Amino acid sequence: WQRVAAPCANPNNIQFPCHENCNRVMKIVIAGAGEVGSHLAKLLSREEQDIILMDRDSERLARLDANYNLMTKNGAPTSLRDLRDAGVDSCDLFIAVTPFENTNLVSCEIAKKLGARRTVARIDNYEFLAGENREMFAGLGVDHLIYPEVLAAQEICTALKRPWVRNWFELHQGELIVVGVKLRENASLIGRKLRDITFEQHNYHVSAIKRRHETIIPRGDDEIREGDILYFTTTREYIDEIRTICGKRQYKIKKVMIMGGSRIAVRLAHMASADYDLTIIDDNIEVCRRLPHKCSGCNVSIIHGDARNNDVLTEENISAMDAFVALTDFSETNILACLTAKEFMVNKTIAEVENIQFISEAEGLNIGTVINKKLLASSKIFQLMLDADESSAKFMALADAEVAELEAKPGSKITKAPVMDLKLSRDLTIAGLIRKGKGMLVDGRTRIEPGDHVVVFCLSGSIHKVEKLFV
Repeated sequence: WQRVAAPCANPNNIQFPCHENCNRVMKIVIAGAGEVGSHLAKLLSREEQDIILMDRDSERLARLDANYNLMTKNGAPTSLRDLRDAGVDSCDLFIAVTPFENTNLVSCEIAKKLGARRTVARIDNYEFLAGENREMFAGLGVDHLIYPEVLAAQEICTALKRPWVRNWFELHQGELIVVGVKLRENASLIGRKLRDITFEQHNYHVSAIKRRHETIIPRGDDEIREGDILYFTTTREYIDEIRTICGKRQYKIKKVMIMGGSRIAVRLAHMASADYDLTIIDDNIEVCRRLPHKCSGCNVSIIHGDARNNDVLTEENISAMDAFVALTDFSETNILACLTAKEFMVNKTIAEVENIQFISEAEGLNIGTVINKKLLASSKIFQLMLDADESSAKFMALADAEVAELEAKPGSKITKAPVMDLKLSRDLTIAGLIRKGKGMLVDGRTRIEPGDHVVVFCLSGSIHKVEKLFV
């Protein structure tokens, strides 16, 4: 797990080993204790990182300070004094995720000047993500830009392209693929133990099982049940086999109805209107009036109406839709709307569910794919922690588990013995690896070599255990 050493200046007297690729704590300052900032702080604090969370809302900070392993700072992210007091001059990563784009950009610029090694800003302007602007923002002191709504739109595009899966995660141009699939009563795997499945085949690895409110890192005696979401690691040539044993069928999506004219809907229109016939329906007339300009050049129909009303859905011919995407600001509304769309026999439904506590409930219902901007933004930022080079490290955050691609370093513990002899913790599993550009699965006899890129599943809060194996 490659990390670059931090400067030795350390006013808080926290011990940071200063050699490269060491097992050490990272110092991370997060500006903004809103939904994204608070969720990031919770996740990172479980990974035993040194987290300082800044915000002007002292009550919100007090609640987080009392329940999580982190420090809080009541202050403004554009105040030099407050940033210095938060220790920005010696931090490895400064993350600005306030609701205000300008504040995030300015605070990153100041933090970089004060000595922050890397900076991340949450933005709302898609134009900023253009490749030709990267150097300009880097010159201003902003190393990375995060636009959660774009990440959500990309996730929806993936779900529309592969409607039979819940999650799809590619590594190294698809040499290894992680697929999340919910099992119905027609899946041939139901009732079978993992040891029996692995005895018969070696084409895929069941890396995790999501069962109601729990994620299980499975062992051989675990039995697969109806309603489980299974996370398979495999190579591209066996995807069709996984679809068959899960009782799924491949079908093409053409007509898509989107409920809510949000920023995600606008980004989705720009990304997907060339491939799908899109209809956006919103109950706010002012939103509908602005959408034609925001979706300029897109093949999209805009309807003023309340998609919670069955008569409106019938009038707009929802039964002819191949997919329904609910993107309002309310998780409950999105979940219920997808359930309604299913009653109209819509094959694929996708719900934006921003309340983390609702995700397990939503996944247990018949609503298809669940999208959460906080988890997507967390995945992107964790990726920055795993490796300074975004193109080589991949990370996916689930509601209570994580999937990471890590490189085995020469002399690391992970290379010392076959996997069966490594005595791995029960809350993690090695799912596959990339060796010399080629994907392969891992079993107990596999010996990991230096330079291998290894896919690891682990429960939330366990990444720090994984790190010790790879350095």
